[in-house]
Amino acid sequence: QVQLVESGGGLVQAGGSLRLSCSASGRTARLYAMGWFRQAPGKEREFVTAATSGGSTFYVDSAKGRFTISRDDAKNTVYLQMNSLRPEDTAVYYCAAKSSGYYYTTAGLYNYWGQGTQVTVSS
Repeated sequence: QVQLVESGGGLVQAGGSLRLSCSASGRTARLYAMGWFRQAPGKEREFVTAATSGGSTFYVDSAKGRFTISRDDAKNTVYLQMNSLRPEDTAVYYCAAKSSGYYYTTAGLYNYWGQGTQVTVSS
């Protein structure tokens, strides 16, 4: 099993920055990709970004140029640096991990999930 714990959420003004962290513990050697999803009130959970153990990264269009995902495999931690935040980025952000490749944008194919951390961007 793998446990994921997020941290770093909070309240920020539009245009500001936040960095989320997700620490993995347990059988982390099985993890191939780690990513971030978010869910706003009344909306479905949506893909934000993912990074594979091979170094590939993927982003939703709205995050490109503003968000950066990075992995520190020595610390079993993935980070999400979010810049130029907008009110529409407000959501609960979830860290996720999967043991297999491909289909990185599909929430249902991730094996492990964190508890989520709230990000609120005020206008």
